Amino acid sequence: MRIILADDDPMMRGLLEAVLRHEGNEVEPYENGADAWKAFAANPAPMIVLDWQMPQVDGLELCRRVRGHAEGERTYLLMITARAHPEDLEKLLDAGADDYISKPVSPADVLARLRIAVKRMAVAESRRGAEAALRKARYLAGVGELSLALQHEINNPLAALMTTLALITNGMLEEHEIPDSLKTIEQQAQRIAEVLRRLRDIKEEKSVEYAHGQRMVDLRGDQSR
Repeated sequence: MRIILADDDPMMRGLLEAVLRHEGNEVEPYENGADAWKAFAANPAPMIVLDWQMPQVDGLELCRRVRGHAEGERTYLLMITARAHPEDLEKLLDAGADDYISKPVSPADVLARLRIAVKRMAVAESRRGAEAALRKARYLAGVGELSLALQHEINNPLAALMTTLALITNGMLEEHEIPDSLKTIEQQAQRIAEVLRRLRDIKEEKSVEYAHGQRMVDLRGDQSR
């Protein structure tokens, strides 16, 4: 896993880098939050291990920037901090950090938090996959319901319009019948236009029972409510 590491203390940065690499990770170490942010913005990483107190951009600000990035919600943020006051920890979590390690830090502490992070990331990825599948299923169901509703509302006027037009173009009507037929075409076209208007004005999708357990979008109800 690619991990961005941000800590201005050379000894702490070296310790963290050694432990993270020992677990087979690709580590990019930076001595301040500004450089770490540039690296993330250019190429988002699945995990950032960062110190709270850093020059230029501190840990809290780096967390906020990451969370504001388009890919930031997928990144696991592990903060290193000497602060242990509940208010400080609340600030840390409010900024978007997922977890923290309290100083002084030992290799065992880092390993434990790293393994917890990996498990949480796997769970989060599974959840995102399930949510994406659900969104797709809902979308496809919505497409089906809308398609059924349009067929139900448009098929009859469209059939009447096309049939009447065919009678005219094929010379199958008497001349005196043509004005009424043109009126029929106009009326059916208006019916179709009204269906499209109701579709445009839908504020909240509602579905109704159609037949054989099928449902369709309700294009007849008052959608303005």
